[in-house]
Amino acid sequence: MASYYYLISSLPALKDDGKLPIDYDAFLDACRTSVSESTYQSLEELSVNSEKGPLVKEWADFYGRMKEELNYQRKVALGMQCEAPAERDPKAAERVAAAMAAENPLEAEKILLRFELEQVDSLMGIHYFDDWSLFGYAMKLRLLERQNSFDPEEGRGEFRRLFHNIQQQILSI
Repeated sequence: MASYYYLISSLPALKDDGKLPIDYDAFLDACRTSVSESTYQSLEELSVNSEKGPLVKEWADFYGRMKEELNYQRKVALGMQCEAPAERDPKAAERVAAAMAAENPLEAEKILLRFELEQVDSLMGIHYFDDWSLFGYAMKLRLLERQNSFDPEEGRGEFRRLFHNIQQQILSI
């Protein structure tokens, strides 16, 4: 744990805009000599869908509720009958609604990402140099890596392809 002071303070700050200052492999390399073998293995296996580890259980609870809210609001938007999630979080419902109303899918993803990053920060609370802060940093890095994998040009191309397919189906009717 004492080695976390140097490790965590040496990690670059993460922001939700621009290029990532570190990738997950470089993060793992930095952790290799500073954390226990079991902690390293947990970090190596960490994903946004993980459920075990410091901070990760609480994250999984939040993430599951947010996905339920997103699924619920998508079904409602499609006119489907469905029950509201049993444990609705008003803040999650508000953010998901904002994402659903976004101008485009990328903007919706950014709205949800900001909410997820805020939640990780909230879970980290006053933890600075312990497993909670290390796993919080790792989770934020995983979330930001996902965002950086989006390619606007590729997205526009996929949209055009799907739109063309729909047009062809309509014309064939």
